[in-house]
Amino acid sequence: MNVTLNGKPLQLDQIDTIAGLVRHLGYQDKRIAVERNGDIVPKSQHASTPIADNDEIEIVVAVGGG
Repeated sequence: MNVTLNGKPLQLDQIDTIAGLVRHLGYQDKRIAVERNGDIVPKSQHASTPIADNDEIEIVVAVGGG
């Protein structure tokens, strides 16, 4: 399946949910915000939100500092 992740094409094999993509990218322990096709996906819905061919996904990682 082909998706766009943060503006770049990405081919995903055997990843079918937002939670799977987050794990694949190594963001499972990070503070992130996920948007799928223009809609925010709450963390509580990552495991139940499917990824489909041609989805546009944006993932933003929160960076702390001071």
